[in-house]
Amino acid sequence: MAAAGPGCSDVAVTATGDARRAVEAVFRIESARLIAGLTRIVRDVGLAEELAQDAMVAALERWPETGVPDNPGAWLMATARNRAIDLLRRQERLARKVELLGRDAESGPGRPEADFARVEDRAGIEDDLLRLVFLSCHPVLSTPARVALTLRLVGGLRTDEIARAFLTSEATVQQRIVRAKKRLADARVPFEVPARAEWGERLSSVLEVVYLVFNEGYAATAGDDWMRPALCEDALRLGRMVAGLLPKEPEAHGLVALMEIQASRSAARTGPTGEPVLLLEQNRSRWDRLLIRRGLAALARAEELGGTLGPYALQAAIAACHARARTAQETDWPRIAVLYEALGQVAPSPVVELNRAVAVGMAFGAAQGLAVADGLAAEPALAGYHLLPSVRGDLLARLGRAAEARQEFLRAAALTRNARERALLEERAAEQEEEGGTGHGSPPES
Repeated sequence: MAAAGPGCSDVAVTATGDARRAVEAVFRIESARLIAGLTRIVRDVGLAEELAQDAMVAALERWPETGVPDNPGAWLMATARNRAIDLLRRQERLARKVELLGRDAESGPGRPEADFARVEDRAGIEDDLLRLVFLSCHPVLSTPARVALTLRLVGGLRTDEIARAFLTSEATVQQRIVRAKKRLADARVPFEVPARAEWGERLSSVLEVVYLVFNEGYAATAGDDWMRPALCEDALRLGRMVAGLLPKEPEAHGLVALMEIQASRSAARTGPTGEPVLLLEQNRSRWDRLLIRRGLAALARAEELGGTLGPYALQAAIAACHARARTAQETDWPRIAVLYEALGQVAPSPVVELNRAVAVGMAFGAAQGLAVADGLAAEPALAGYHLLPSVRGDLLARLGRAAEARQEFLRAAALTRNARERALLEERAAEQEEEGGTGHGSPPES
């Protein structure tokens, strides 16, 4: 075993496989900070990512011999930054910046960690991270491109991981990322935090991307798995980062609150063989109380910041009603119905109204809930949405209209692309046929 070099830990990496695992673990944690800092220097997010990858390759070459540095993120940043300076020199661009950065680099030998510390103090790495988040989620990009680019640059996921998570090909994801970088370059999108007057659309885009990632993990739209927990964890990490960077934005805290509380149910949402377990049937002792406390604290922060609650904070308040109920029977459904009505005024959509139908049905009777759901029958946006017939099926079953409920559950099963959900819906349809309708059931999660 080679002796550890200066600034390295006592335990050296002994094999290429160990080095790769160490580098990949460090890169997943540090990549967003690394790319953000490099983008500030080279003003090109695509080039910044290439430089970050070069630093990763350098680590794979060096760490098996020298050991993992005490501050591996600093080592990667110093290595990538020096390559950026060399590149700027070769291209004869930004002469003044090269001169200033080069003076630091040539001031004499030293530990990369110390060099990085000076850069970090001067640049304000949190500002760089915030710039990278806004850049990755820029509205000039399509939603799929924003999701892919954010997971790649800010989340640190590999292309194959993103493809696997969204059940698409690696080539498709790679193409989205490449086109997104080109679109940002062609549109000359600046690497900056937008002016406060522009925050409405820009912040909304950032939060939307994070929540889209979470939702895909929480209730997978397709495939054989009901949930993809790794995506939920990635979204939570991104959401916490955004809330930390924007501590005075209530909706950032509202989104974190919503995700924390929903994620608290994860262990109870599947049975022994991975089958879905709906909300009212879940074993609440399996809910993660730490995540619930964190979610309620984030919701309190959103409320303390004042103003009208936004869509994410309102959804978090709804989730909090479930989290505070020790049993399903104790759930405050009338309050949930009121909150959905408020959500419909702030962010009107057919899906919100469908969720209100569930809450109304639970609070005031299935007949009233069905009346709300039936009002959505001609809504074009819900034409192929499997949860509309699913909700109607539940309400009809509770009214004892078994044959109609069975048809609705079968229709919902035919529309969903998730194998686990399809099996659950077909099972509920079979129950209506065999038992002639029990008048009981559990609605989709509200």
